[in-house]
Amino acid sequence: MSDDGDKEQGATWPLPKFYFSVSIAGIGDISFQEVSGLDVEAEPLEYRAGNSQDFSRIKMPGIHKTGNVVMKKGVFVSDNKFWGWFSQMKLNMIKRETVTISLLDQEAKPTMVWTLTNAFPVKITGTDLKSDGNEVAVETVEFAYEKLTIKNA
Repeated sequence: MSDDGDKEQGATWPLPKFYFSVSIAGIGDISFQEVSGLDVEAEPLEYRAGNSQDFSRIKMPGIHKTGNVVMKKGVFVSDNKFWGWFSQMKLNMIKRETVTISLLDQEAKPTMVWTLTNAFPVKITGTDLKSDGNEVAVETVEFAYEKLTIKNA
């Protein structure tokens, strides 16, 4: 089979995961090295009616549950955006923002977009320090959020 035949049939390939962007409302576009934890699940509810002929429970989808999203980025001089946001936290009160994570194609157009609604930082981990190391300083920011929306282009 020739290469021309593959092009005519519209051969598709999985997208690489290294080309993405992150935008946080109120802060702007941020360059992150890594994003993980984009998951949502429905907690199963078990139920059995008293008059059921089956002597077992049925399972139904229950409340949706999301984990926290963890992002890693390089440490830059005078870059205190997340520390400033985190330090504004008071008991049950913090500014919540929309976080948009986009997987980009080769033309920098979003192909898959994850939107975190009402997100806020819950944990910031500074870089580890090594006197004999040769790595870039990387900090980790963990976000909690209320709702995850996923769109495919």
